[in-house]
Amino acid sequence: MISSFIVVLTLSGSVQAANAPPAFSQVQAAHRPSDGVLRDRHGEPLATVRLDTNARRLPWVPLSDISPALIEAVTAAEDKRFFAHSGVDWVGVAGAAWDNALGRSERGASSISMQVAALLDAGLARQPGGRSMGQKWTQMQAARALEQQWSKQQILETYLNRITYRGELQGIGAASWGLFDKHPSGLDRSEASLLAALIRAPGAPIKQVALRACAIARAIQAAGDCDKLTHHAKIALGAKPNPQPVNALAPHLARRLVTTETRDVMSSLDAHTQRLAVESLDHHLASLVASGVQDGAVVVLDNVSGEVLAYVGASERFSISPQVDGVVAPRQAGSTLKPLLYSLALEKRLLTAATLLDDTPYNLATTNGLYVPQNYERDYKGPVSVRTALGASLNIPAVRTIVLTGVPAFHERMKQLGFSTLVDDPEHYGFSLALGASDVKLLDLANAYRALANQGRMSDIRLTPGGTQPARAVIDPAAAFIVTDIMSDRGARYVTFGFDNPLATRSWSAVKTGTSKDMRDNWAVGFSDRYTVGVWVGNFAGNPMHDVSGVTGAAPIWADIMNQLHAEQSSQAPHPPKGVVRRPVRFQEGIEIARQDWFIPGTEPDKIIAWRSPAQTAMRITYPTDGTIIALDPAIPDAHQGIPLRAEGAPGSYNWQLDGKPLERWSRGNTAWLSPAPGRHQLALMDESGKIVDQIRFEVRGYGELVSVR
Repeated sequence: MISSFIVVLTLSGSVQAANAPPAFSQVQAAHRPSDGVLRDRHGEPLATVRLDTNARRLPWVPLSDISPALIEAVTAAEDKRFFAHSGVDWVGVAGAAWDNALGRSERGASSISMQVAALLDAGLARQPGGRSMGQKWTQMQAARALEQQWSKQQILETYLNRITYRGELQGIGAASWGLFDKHPSGLDRSEASLLAALIRAPGAPIKQVALRACAIARAIQAAGDCDKLTHHAKIALGAKPNPQPVNALAPHLARRLVTTETRDVMSSLDAHTQRLAVESLDHHLASLVASGVQDGAVVVLDNVSGEVLAYVGASERFSISPQVDGVVAPRQAGSTLKPLLYSLALEKRLLTAATLLDDTPYNLATTNGLYVPQNYERDYKGPVSVRTALGASLNIPAVRTIVLTGVPAFHERMKQLGFSTLVDDPEHYGFSLALGASDVKLLDLANAYRALANQGRMSDIRLTPGGTQPARAVIDPAAAFIVTDIMSDRGARYVTFGFDNPLATRSWSAVKTGTSKDMRDNWAVGFSDRYTVGVWVGNFAGNPMHDVSGVTGAAPIWADIMNQLHAEQSSQAPHPPKGVVRRPVRFQEGIEIARQDWFIPGTEPDKIIAWRSPAQTAMRITYPTDGTIIALDPAIPDAHQGIPLRAEGAPGSYNWQLDGKPLERWSRGNTAWLSPAPGRHQLALMDESGKIVDQIRFEVRGYGELVSVR
């Protein structure tokens, strides 16, 4: 009968020759899991990313790691003479031909080797109408050629890793994890029988699969009855498969780095640091849920290399939008920009750590109206030193500082520090930039603080291990050191936070908190001698939190992580760089107590620091501001329309100049009124000697003529 079957194949027409099989090593190397993997710096898997949505495949599983029970069940079900034949089970072929001829059943009698040959050659794949006799013969040839080059173990290993078991589950790794939540090495005979039953009909109803599994179990003499096996099948096949043996510790960074081109990525993350960051965030968010907090993010940087050691984009446990990446999502910065602002003022020698700033009500006229900054606690401290103003996070002194530096200069400094979200011009942000009116990314903010930790030297962060990025000097080392010293000074925080607060760590650290407008974001960012840690807490949807600030929301997470990072090795304060000196400071009675402070040489005080009223500060025009547009009302007489001219910091007397022509002399405390004419004008403020100290441009639109200054 077999010889007649071969004759029929020969007479059926031309038979295509089988292609030479690829090497086993090539097939192994070409295997691509459907999920890419993100690993930590030591190779430990941290997260997976789905790359192929057509099938679910896990890494290749060696035959030595597959349960013997599965090998026994599969060979019993698919090719009981697999280890005896040379690629084609001629006994099976003859039986299938006889059954088909008698109309008993339609079965192909394909051996495992023949099935593998078809898996390796798309031209041999089964078509909707079945294979022709010529294709079947070619498949047999391919199977025999495969047996000549591969071992039985290699053929069986490839078979188990390439076939589809159920739905999208392709390969024994995905099937074992997806259906039984275990490694293929741990499959028992009952589970093996179910998997073997799926091979012939992966989409068959559960009852049909169970019946076939029972027959296979009897063939391999597996213990148990069919009722239990049917129950087992309902549990395994009734639920949605979820083959995820790898913990999703860093899903956000995985989605960022793992692609179809990269697939298996070794990141800069440290698994231990990542775990403690995830656990700390979840632990503290649990106590904040009642206050309307759902989201948070954490990043940990290595100060020297810039490598990202922890990257937690969201809490998988509490967030309703865990796919959002809080590490790079722009959020309002709050007070976290103040250290960068003060470092600029120190660098320009506009201020020292002991300079007194006025913390009293402050109104600033802008093109958009009056800007009235307020402190978080809605009170005022009077004259305070820069050390106290920064340590206690007072808002009004910070605004006075940006008036001194100028908004454009601070805007440029932020761009130098790598704030990628600062896309608008300085005028868009105005003086409120001092209080964090701009949106920033947690990763950018943490890296800017890392520049402070490195005494002003800036380099890009690294998401993969190895080497360091070129560093560039951005902040003057002396200014960076002095600001760092203030940020680490618990006494400087006392005015606002008291001595007992969550910012205190067991070893040296420098930190700043921030809370955005309407309680939508709060931050804690700081560094030790080895690490920079940034924490954001809030809601991705923008919902305000209830009575949660940076010091109560983000700070406990920050301190917890920092303490764990230095559980075995304490952090040490930085050594003073060249270019700073420590000098005693005495203040006018009732302002601040005497102390030692750090100065850039040439800026240290030589006498008791006394308070000067705001009127003795630098002269500037406060209204109108540069670029103001003023519209006249035709229904109001000219004599009743006017623009107030206001100046700050003027001495006993001063002069105004309009469009190059001097106006009257005015004494401090009086307001000049300008009755304007339509057009563009230039207004200048001059001191007693006639020197122009400030000037602005404004425009009047409407009707009338320039009448007078009154």
